[in-house]
Amino acid sequence: MDSDEFRRRGKEMVDYMADYLENIEQRPVYPDVEPGYLRSLIPSEAPLEPESYEDLLRDVERIIMPGVTHWHSPYFYAYFPAASSFPAMLADMLCSAIGCIGFSWAASPACTELETVMLDWMGKMLHLPEDFIAGSNGQGGGVIQSTASEATLVALLAARCRAVRLVQASNPQRSENEIVSKLMAYTSDQSHSSVERAGLIGGVMMKKVPTDQNYSVQGETLRKILMEDKAAGLIPFYFCATLGTTASCAFDAITELGPICNEEKMWLHIDAAYAGSAFICPEFRPLLNGVEFADSFNFNPHKWLLINFDCSAMWVKKRSDIIGAFKMDPLYLKHENQESGLVTDYRHWQIPLGRRFRSLKMWFVFRMYGLTGLQAHIRKQVNLAKEFETLVRADHRFEICADVVMGLVCFRLKGSNSLSEALLKELNSARKIHLVPCQLSGRFVLRFAICARSTESRHIQEAWCHIARLSTTLLQEHY
Repeated sequence: MDSDEFRRRGKEMVDYMADYLENIEQRPVYPDVEPGYLRSLIPSEAPLEPESYEDLLRDVERIIMPGVTHWHSPYFYAYFPAASSFPAMLADMLCSAIGCIGFSWAASPACTELETVMLDWMGKMLHLPEDFIAGSNGQGGGVIQSTASEATLVALLAARCRAVRLVQASNPQRSENEIVSKLMAYTSDQSHSSVERAGLIGGVMMKKVPTDQNYSVQGETLRKILMEDKAAGLIPFYFCATLGTTASCAFDAITELGPICNEEKMWLHIDAAYAGSAFICPEFRPLLNGVEFADSFNFNPHKWLLINFDCSAMWVKKRSDIIGAFKMDPLYLKHENQESGLVTDYRHWQIPLGRRFRSLKMWFVFRMYGLTGLQAHIRKQVNLAKEFETLVRADHRFEICADVVMGLVCFRLKGSNSLSEALLKELNSARKIHLVPCQLSGRFVLRFAICARSTESRHIQEAWCHIARLSTTLLQEHY
């Protein structure tokens, strides 16, 4: 493919993408295929000779689309949003064309410097404390990680490194292996499984802290556990608080937890993967109060802020804590400006060496939506969730299982878990809408998350009518 054909095919692809998104609600939201469906539809080996672009594009519809779960359909209510917008897509195209690998300032100065500025922009949108803003001479700053899972792991590894140094400062005779064997990390029993996985990868013990009736970790609960563990000779070093849990969008009490972590010299990481986007709205910003006690904070603009995956924003109060844990400086990666104090080499802030020019997506979206446009998007989806909550509460057969704070509604049929399990099976088998479940206080619960940018009130009404109709049939069969 030469540049002339690329121009032609590129325009065709933009049309295809626009048509796909414009007409996405006409496609079944969940695929009707069996595991292994694709292998029988394509050859067992790559072609020896080039094939035509026309054949390739036809096979996208014939082979790929039947196996796609359409995350951007207005009938997709599973998991959490996967953000998408046309400005972000255009920026991704430009990112692919530039194709730089931004592991250092020298590898592409604009890639590094735009990221620093964009994380400062977004930190100011969130009204983060000055400690987290890089500015021109701050000690903290932001970085784009691939996922919140990666940010959690990076924070844990940095915390482990800092904890070892602190212990050895007062007890030089203690070996690193001995100290690590005593380290204990903590998180909520409602936190995402990736937090526990970070402990496994980091080679440290992790304890789940019980939550209250609102699925929130309270300060006194953590304090009691810390006292018991310290008495047993363990070294508490890391707590991952969650703002907006995956199951129910619950919020840990970080105004209570933060001072405790600071007193105990524990690293406090705040994971707000989904909910963090909403903190750009003044009415939701109080939910972030207490962030001033944190060592690191993370949320995913690629969930709810109209920026395509992957773009997970992470801030640290002291970047030296992160850099100290990851810095490796072979000669072939060094450059003449790295000691100037004016540049950032983001390879020292993350697990991979390479990185894409992801800040372009932020720059495009922030400029083309503005803060008011982004706030309007968040508020619209919260209102849609409230609309669905109202419909559920008006039907005596159902119950709401957790406070509806943002764009997630947790609900179930009253009665045994088997009823709600059967309802979910019927809903997903019908493939008109797509939901996933969670468990809250031993109850099987359906999660209804407002996900697609194109979701409107009529989609909510249609979804509820579908749920209510299937529920009627199901209950008639059971009683």
